[in-house]
Order: sequence, then structure tokens, then C-alpha cells
Amino acid sequence: MKVLLTGASGQLGRELAYSRPQGVNLVAVTSAQLDIADASQVDAILAEVAPQIILNAAAYTAVDRAEAEEARALEVNATGVANLSIAARRLGSRLIHVSTDFVFDGGGATPYRPADATGPVSAYGRTKLAGERSALETLGDRATVIRTSWLYSAHGRNFVATMLDLMADREALQVVDDQTGSPTWAALLARCLWRMSSRPDLHGLWHWADGGSCTWFEFARSIQSLALERGLLDLEIPIEAVTTAEFPTPAARPGYSVLDTSATYDALDLEPVPWRDALGRMLDEMRERAASR
Repeated sequence: MKVLLTGASGQLGRELAYSRPQGVNLVAVTSAQLDIADASQVDAILAEVAPQIILNAAAYTAVDRAEAEEARALEVNATGVANLSIAARRLGSRLIHVSTDFVFDGGGATPYRPADATGPVSAYGRTKLAGERSALETLGDRATVIRTSWLYSAHGRNFVATMLDLMADREALQVVDDQTGSPTWAALLARCLWRMSSRPDLHGLWHWADGGSCTWFEFARSIQSLALERGLLDLEIPIEAVTTAEFPTPAARPGYSVLDTSATYDALDLEPVPWRDALGRMLDEMRERAASR
């Protein structure tokens, strides 16, 4: 099976490349090598590679900056997905595309199912929703869209990396405690995506996240305690819970964006890994990498 992976230098792209199954001929391209917003580049790469499957991990993910750069975010997150979808339709390829919990308005109180009404409250969420629709409308049952949430890994910039840096540098932290979601380790999402790649019957909209949910404040406290246990931090600092109103950002965030992932886990015959266990495993990886330097 030949697979084209876009966004290969990002945290998810790196996990996908690292966990490539046997029998997969993977052609991985970074965003520097392929700007999916450029239709001519997309056409040329796909004509050359002729993949059976496109794994799209390329995205504009700067949530706050997207408020001022919505046009650029739209180019990547919507136009780029449209370009991939049109080229895939021409070649008869399948597209597996990664989306986000930010397509929901956050006004719910129970986990969002794939079919639930969307209502993004940020430019980032709007552009990602437009990309989802483009893939599904263009490719029909050759498109699989997987929404995920609060993604992190041992690579690149993410909430865990930011917290570790701040905890090592500051005497105290404030973290919002009124936004609830589910952290997701990119390595486990990559496992999901590879399983999806072998299941062409699993088309349409799906949700994936690690087991359970928490607030950003609870996530931060777990990052600190687990990092201290592993020697990744030297000192414990106080972490204060604050409200979103006390910690304003350019982009609005959903207050509640827990995803109902039950259908995905059932279809793939998998059990959710509790988010705190997954975080510990990722921090173990960081510790091993630090020890080998």
C-alpha cells in the first residue's frame, strides 16, 4: 500500500512516520516540501506518487494567530483540503483527514458525537470545519475525517512542552480551570489513523481522544506531578486555577469539547488509554530521549 503523508514534520506527522506499519510504502512530505494550499504543487506530487491513501496531517494550527490571519488559515485548512480532495478524486485515492474539537461551540455538557451540530467560535474552528466539509462533499465514501482534541507529543510545540518550559522557568503559574476536554497523545492518534487506513469501510466522521477528560488546570497539575516523578522537573511550583475571563486570549475556546469516541474504539477493537496514563508514557519517552543525549 502506498501512502502519501502531508505535514510530516509536525508532531502528528512525525508519530505517523515513526509508527509506519510493515507493508506500507510511505512517502512523507513536510509543509516546506508541499504547500497543500497550492493546487499545482498538490497535483504534481500526487501525480508523481500516485498514492492509494493520503494521510493529511498538514494544518494551520496557530489558534490565536488565526484570528488575525483567517485568510491564511483558510488557505491551508480548507482550500488545501479541497486541493487534496480534488486530486484524490481524480486518482481514485482515499483521504484520511485530521480535524478538531474546535468545530463545536462548547456549550454542551455531554461528549459530542460525530453527528452533533457544529458551531465553531474561532477562526481556527471555522476553517477546520470548512476543510471537513470539503473532503466529505468531494470524496464521499473515500473520505475519512477524524476529529481529535488537545493533541501533544514529545516533539514540537504543544501544551505539555509549554507547561514544562514554564514550570522550569517561573515561580508560579496560572492555568484556566473552566475549559474541559480530553488530552490526546499523538502516538495513540497515529495508531488510530494507521488502523483506519486499513479499513476503507470506516468513512465519514469519527472522533478520537484518550480516555477521560479534565480541565487545562487539571492537565497542568498532572504534567507537573508526573514530570517531577520522572526527574524532568527539579522543583514543584504553585499552580493557580483561573477563569477564562481572567485569562483572555484573541481566540475564543469551547468551554466543553469532550468528544464521544465510543464508536471509533468499537470499530477498531481498541480500549481507550486513560489520558493520565498516556501522558506518563509520553513523559517516559521524553526522559529516555534526554538520557540518551
